[in-house]
Amino acid sequence: MDLEGKSAIVTGGSLGIGTAVALDLGANGANVALSYRKHPDEAEAAAEKIRAMGRKATAVQADVAKFSDAETMVNTALKEFGRIDILVNNAGINWDGVIWKMTEEQWDTVLNTNLKGYFNFIRLVAPLFREQKSGKIVNLTSINGLRGKFGQSNYSASKAGIIGLTKTVAKELGKSGVNVNAVAPGLILTDMMAQMPEEAKQTSLDETVLKRLGTPGDVATVVTFLCSEKARHITGEVIKVDGGQYI
Repeated sequence: MDLEGKSAIVTGGSLGIGTAVALDLGANGANVALSYRKHPDEAEAAAEKIRAMGRKATAVQADVAKFSDAETMVNTALKEFGRIDILVNNAGINWDGVIWKMTEEQWDTVLNTNLKGYFNFIRLVAPLFREQKSGKIVNLTSINGLRGKFGQSNYSASKAGIIGLTKTVAKELGKSGVNVNAVAPGLILTDMMAQMPEEAKQTSLDETVLKRLGTPGDVATVVTFLCSEKARHITGEVIKVDGGQYI
């Protein structure tokens, strides 16, 4: 997929799916600005790998829940690359608990990062994409935003909100030639997954019809496809990458 000359922002690019997406976009020709909040060494290592591919790359510390941090990152990408063609909203957290024990802090922290964080970046790139009459936005959601998950009311609500946000923005930006889609992974082999109890991992594995868990690379290739012109007639869609876990 030819992304030569394109420039991308990937939020949460220092670990897991975000790193895989950033590297795959770079491997397919894009310059990449990736955000991190807590892992500067990992973020810079990912950026260096992209530079080794002959692309431009920069790692920017940003709390996606803060509009001012998002603004700083977008301005940095514009300064480094001259334009922005792709936004991949990936940064997200979980802070689980059953609803009768969940605190206001748990709810607000997850919603502010996972949903407001996406709004912040879309709000900033939308005028740029409208002016240049082109752009690709890919939002990482989850199959748990489609079906719900015990103990994850805040996470599932945020991921469901991302789906509604995706479909709405697709309608709003479609006439400007902008494609807006979402990718919904199932359980993926990431650092976040490593914290899960083994019983929960086995339950998820048993749910998949392919009887394997996905890798960040499985998700990244789909994201890259949606960022390419091969997906020019796809918008407002939610594509599951879950090994059949949802069905």
